[in-house]
Amino acid sequence: MLFTTLGVTGMLVYFIVRVLTTPPNPEPDSYLENDDVDKRKLPGDADKTRS
Repeated sequence: MLFTTLGVTGMLVYFIVRVLTTPPNPEPDSYLENDDVDKRKLPGDADKTRS
């Protein structure tokens, strides 16, 4: 049981250190800014083209 506890704790520490030491992405991942089509209108949005 002690071996299992130490193993799980060791893996947890390994992954936490790995996440904290990962360098940030060079550019943000944004699919909306990379699309050529207009943004989708959601229900309830006011239509600004009508007067």
